[in-house]
Amino acid sequence: MAKLFKKESSLKRILFSADQNKLPIKATRELYQNDYFCEFCLITTREVSVFRLEQQLQILSMESSEKTDVVLLACGSFNPITNMHLRLFELAKDYMNGTGKYRVIKGIISPVGDAYKKKGLISAHHRVIMAELATKNSEWVEVDTWESLQKDWVETAKVLRHHQQKLKAHICDHQQDSPGLERPGRKRKWAEQSEEFNQKKCPEPKTKDGPKIKLLCGADILESFGVPNLWKSEDITKIVGDYGLICVARAGNDAQKFIYESDVLWKHQNNIHLVNEWITNDISSTKIRRALRRGQSIRYLVPDLVREYIEKHNLYNSESEERNVGVILAPLQRNAANTNS
Repeated sequence: MAKLFKKESSLKRILFSADQNKLPIKATRELYQNDYFCEFCLITTREVSVFRLEQQLQILSMESSEKTDVVLLACGSFNPITNMHLRLFELAKDYMNGTGKYRVIKGIISPVGDAYKKKGLISAHHRVIMAELATKNSEWVEVDTWESLQKDWVETAKVLRHHQQKLKAHICDHQQDSPGLERPGRKRKWAEQSEEFNQKKCPEPKTKDGPKIKLLCGADILESFGVPNLWKSEDITKIVGDYGLICVARAGNDAQKFIYESDVLWKHQNNIHLVNEWITNDISSTKIRRALRRGQSIRYLVPDLVREYIEKHNLYNSESEERNVGVILAPLQRNAANTNS
């Protein structure tokens, strides 16, 4: 039996037989009294442990690669942000994760800039702060100020492109900085292997093409695609074709009908995800502002921190509602000018 120790393949067969209780008790006792064999067992066992870990990482990576990471982007006035806005993110996340094809990794709230010129639109400074207060305790939804800080109004398609490029740049930087897990040499001492292994970081699972930005909206956005000069036809095509929509329908809205009535939406309907809101909620910023003008309570309609901020700064009243009265909405003004030129 000692001659067999000279061949590693023979050692592995012996070790397997001993592990499966296929050797006589006397022979097994003799094996484990041999120092060379015991050292071989220790090295092989450690190799197997590392190999199994690598297998698990590969399986996890394969499972993750089958899903597309998604970042939800909500653009809008958020004038003010309400509990319904926050619910849109949760509903969309549950739906997308539930398909088994996607994994939502982040939500982004992007308040529109002051140049949008919507009636009753208060300063972006206050709207951004309220959105930040509303998401203060969220683990995955955050506020981005890029759009709100632009001097001119920015089309939604360009906002989507901005965030997709930002994600792409972040992923490239992250992949360059992420060290891989190397398999330790079999002849290294276990102490050295253990120390080196603990210092290394396990590689994160990667998707095929990186995270995808998708526009999160309500059914009113689908309906607004049909308003003349509000959207450029090429922008609608980019939004639904290149990025995709996740549309949460409010009570009474027939989102499927809007898709049917639009050739562009119908063409890209596979990239439009309709989410049913079974627990109906008709809270809107318009109704919040109306209640505030009339001195009525908005408690439990907006996050408490938002309510306190509104009351502290007296943000919404009859005077604020008159802002931009008589001013043409920025997209209508721009798109109409392009049409006439």
